[in-house]
Amino acid sequence: MKLTTEQVQKDLDNLPEHYKTADVDRLIRQYIKQKADVSELRPHILTRQQFHRIYFYVSLDQIKEADRRMAFIHENLLFSDWWHTDQLIRYVEDLDFNTALGYAKGYIHSEDPFIRRWGYVLFISRLCRGHEKELLQLMHNDEEYYVQMAQAWLLAELSIYEPKAVYDWLRKNDLKYNICGKAIQKICDSFRISQDWKAEFKELRPELRERK
Repeated sequence: MKLTTEQVQKDLDNLPEHYKTADVDRLIRQYIKQKADVSELRPHILTRQQFHRIYFYVSLDQIKEADRRMAFIHENLLFSDWWHTDQLIRYVEDLDFNTALGYAKGYIHSEDPFIRRWGYVLFISRLCRGHEKELLQLMHNDEEYYVQMAQAWLLAELSIYEPKAVYDWLRKNDLKYNICGKAIQKICDSFRISQDWKAEFKELRPELRERK
């Protein structure tokens, strides 16, 4: 079933007056069950957040292979804020790591800050485990706040599995302190990193401040 933009808008208009994301997600599940084709939404997904969510979720949930999901995302790098990148993480967590890394190496140099952000956050899952060496090499100075937060988030995620590797890297890297400081804050906020390691990272702050 191919849905028109007008039909999707009508379905949205039929939701409760002050509808929530959960109401849109119920509509999405209905479309998926119907195996709906929402391709006609593509030209409009940057104009309405609901269209963006419906277009990606309905399309990606009908694609079973991780590499095809990633290919779909790559062909539709239409992001208007950080949320639109973060919502896609779960669709690529089963991707072959080297395939993901190949995409990321291009994304982190994009002119679009939200594509650059996607180049880091796509690894915020089990996809990053055991790959701290390769992922740390992706880090470089970026002036955009949301990209910096993505880098910090990925550093904190890597610290769950390899805290010593991240700690040693932070002591030697050339990232600006505002990125390293954000990473240490996220590490300290994590429930999956030991108190001992949090203390070690906290003690690293003065050294990093002085260096930068």
